[in-house]
Amino acid sequence: MTSAPHCLTAAPRPHSVHWADYWELTKPEVTGLVLVSALAGFYLGTEGALDWALLFHTLLGTGLVSAGTAAFNMFWERADDALMRRTARRPLPAGRLEPAAALWFAAVLSVGGVVYLAFRVNLLASGLAFLTWATYLFFYTPLKKKTVWCTAVGAFPGAMPPLLGWAAARGTLTLEAWILYAILFLWQFPHFLSIAWMYREDYDRAGMRMLPVMDSTGRATAVQIVFYSLALLPLGLAPTLVGMAGRTYYWGALLLGVAFLSVSLRVARKPSKANARWLLHATVVYLPLLFGLLMLDKQ
Repeated sequence: MTSAPHCLTAAPRPHSVHWADYWELTKPEVTGLVLVSALAGFYLGTEGALDWALLFHTLLGTGLVSAGTAAFNMFWERADDALMRRTARRPLPAGRLEPAAALWFAAVLSVGGVVYLAFRVNLLASGLAFLTWATYLFFYTPLKKKTVWCTAVGAFPGAMPPLLGWAAARGTLTLEAWILYAILFLWQFPHFLSIAWMYREDYDRAGMRMLPVMDSTGRATAVQIVFYSLALLPLGLAPTLVGMAGRTYYWGALLLGVAFLSVSLRVARKPSKANARWLLHATVVYLPLLFGLLMLDKQ
């Protein structure tokens, strides 16, 4: 690791414990997106009838690891969160939870999820979950204060959920699984760069070296957004080309890709918080629609 956790006495002792604060530690929006991606991978990786019990175990274990990872992230970044307006009211910087309690909560969820996947799903899924947890926390998280390449590093564990779902359903990884991984990998760049542009002042106050923070004109950020959006367009069509989906998916993916690219070009022409917010909304809509189409038109 390149950075160490802050001491456990950084936040004041709270007077009462609210379960909503623990819920917030799990980053429910992020964990929800992880579960949707894992569900898509599981469904698309299933051969024959869907095993509902196995799907339940997969989503439960994956959700536990994702929630634990988020809680660990909030624990380690609590001092930085206190410096940023959008995160200052989180449970740890606001002092509503003790750091030690958050650390135990994160550990129980993370270990429980990895072990659960090993015993109720398979070792491959469990290993992928552990790899995601470790690379996110020990590589991506500390690198956010070191280099603009942190987004690229974070995209590797961030793209793991559909791979994990596929591994849970089939017990192995195939070309189709890696196509799902690649789609999510590329999608993350416009998604996270739009967020970083919107909150660049916040990230700057916390010493985060995100590309939009270091890129005062926005040109380098815009180039990356367009590059990855452009690359995502043909890759989004690949499932039809390898026999995973039919023509309905192909034309739907093409339409989604063109619309996504048009929003990215809008940001490139005029980098601004307003256009970055439009791009963020586009990314949030694009991925579930793409995976939903793929599941509906599965071959």
